[in-house]
Amino acid sequence: MRLTTKGRFAVTAMIDLALRQNNGPVTLAAISQRQQISLSYLEQLFGKLRRHDLVESTRGPGGGYTLGRKAAEITVADIIVSVDEPIDATQCGGKENCLGEAGRCMTHDLWASLNTRMVEFLDSVSLQKLVDEQLAKGVQIESKPMVKRAISSMPVVKPMRITGPNSVFALGNVFAKS
Repeated sequence: MRLTTKGRFAVTAMIDLALRQNNGPVTLAAISQRQQISLSYLEQLFGKLRRHDLVESTRGPGGGYTLGRKAAEITVADIIVSVDEPIDATQCGGKENCLGEAGRCMTHDLWASLNTRMVEFLDSVSLQKLVDEQLAKGVQIESKPMVKRAISSMPVVKPMRITGPNSVFALGNVFAKS
């Protein structure tokens, strides 16, 4: 079994969200910037997380995402399964047709047992535990979310108004009248 970036990024983004949601809804743009994850990829992941009620979205100015339930009630297995990440070490995907018509391979039970253990482990790790580990490592959480505004803080400079001719033809007309 190999955990792909889909599962890794989903867990990482959920930790980031859980760390910062006390300051209000967290934008995907802020998570994207902090965790170096593509914004469009986060949008796809959070759509799936929202459909599984792991996150809630708030629209409008000051909007973003918050956890759908307490961090202690969300497990890593919940997150990984919600983004369609398979937790399966068998070659057949658990269908017991590893050898096609001949049935299961000789190691099917071994891999099925590994699947059970992986799910049990991931189900035993809560999002709150991961958040607590980050806080113990000294992760700094900014008190105000970083907001990048489209409006510049520089003063507006009014363009100079020129009353002279605006083309060669107009300039020629000025000289013709003189």
